[in-house]
Amino acid sequence: MNRRTDSELERVFRRRMLSPEAVVTAALEAKLVGEANTVPYIKANFSQLLEDLQRDAHAIYTNAERNAGEQALREVALARLRPGDPPDRAAAVLAGMFDELNAFFLSRGQSRKSRAGGAFETLLHTLFRRLDYPFTEQAVINGKPDFLMPSEDHYRRYPMDCIIFTAKRTLRERWRQIVTEGTRGLGFYLATIDEKVSTPQLGEMLANRIHLVVPASIKARVPHYAAADNVLPFEEFFRRFVDPKVQDWRERGISHASP
Repeated sequence: MNRRTDSELERVFRRRMLSPEAVVTAALEAKLVGEANTVPYIKANFSQLLEDLQRDAHAIYTNAERNAGEQALREVALARLRPGDPPDRAAAVLAGMFDELNAFFLSRGQSRKSRAGGAFETLLHTLFRRLDYPFTEQAVINGKPDFLMPSEDHYRRYPMDCIIFTAKRTLRERWRQIVTEGTRGLGFYLATIDEKVSTPQLGEMLANRIHLVVPASIKARVPHYAAADNVLPFEEFFRRFVDPKVQDWRERGISHASP
């Protein structure tokens, strides 16, 4: 494969493609308007908002990807043609790009999966900020959880007073690493939209003090999730675990996350 031309196509695509942050921001700005941008509304409707925002962000991403891809292919292909080239020359250029295009589309598929997971975490981060929840993001403790509440500094002093929250759009066996992510925390909470966690796995999670936090529709739809005490809808997670601790932290003057 011609690595130079492959990187050329990728480079043009990246220049024209929306960043993951821009995709999420566009979805949020369209959805969180008026009453939907208030703390009571977000907290009461968190599950549905998260599902809607993921769907909207995916639609924005795929549309932007298509536009950027079309523009990149046009720009790179036209640069390899000469004025007055006959149609068969254009066909030859495209045929000569087969390996390059194959690698490009493979890369796009892999990137799409990675970005979906990143969008899930970014949406949670942004909504938690809208709710004024205190946290340090990606703190390096015994592992690197996505959110450490209320802060890394507080964890260093009082680990059993902290909530450890990690987001994984899909789990497979990756949930086991959360056990190492701050083993002294008050509790471990794992946000996901994965509906394939088995009953035995939920039992293992319970034995390790891990709660699965999911949209309310998933909790209701999956029978063994509905029967499991350690599977919580987001709204219940806030009401039972986060809000009481946030109030306590604020009363003690430790509501703000460390930088």
